Amino acid sequence: MNKSLNACLVVATILFGASFALGNPSMLPTHPGYPMGKAVDPVHGQSLANDPGQRNAVGDHALQEAAVTDVDHVTQSLSINRQDERILEKPGAGLLPKVEGPVIKIEPPVKEGTKVNKEPK
Repeated sequence: MNKSLNACLVVATILFGASFALGNPSMLPTHPGYPMGKAVDPVHGQSLANDPGQRNAVGDHALQEAAVTDVDHVTQSLSINRQDERILEKPGAGLLPKVEGPVIKIEPPVKEGTKVNKEPK
C-alpha cells in the first residue's frame, strides 16, 4: 500500500510541475500595465514581459477600467420582502413595528412559572 501511495504522489507531483511548464503566456489578457516595452533577455533572447509593447496604465482610463472590474462582486442585491411593505414605523430594537392592516399580537409561550416547594415530601 505504501508503494502505491508513493507512486501516486510522485505522479501527482510530476503533473503539477508540468502544469507550470505547459502554461501558455499567449492566453493572458491583453491590457496596459506592464511598461517593459520590448525588453529582451540578453542571454536567451526571450521577451522579459508577458505582453511586450503594451503602454503603461496611467490616467483616467486606467482608473475607470479598474473600477469596473469588480462591480459585480461588490454590488449588494437584496431580495424583496413583501411583508416589509406593510411597515409604517419601526420603533426600535425589541419592539414590534407598527404595520398597516391587521395587528398581530404575539402571546408569551409561558403564562406562569413552575412553583417549587421549599421542603419536598
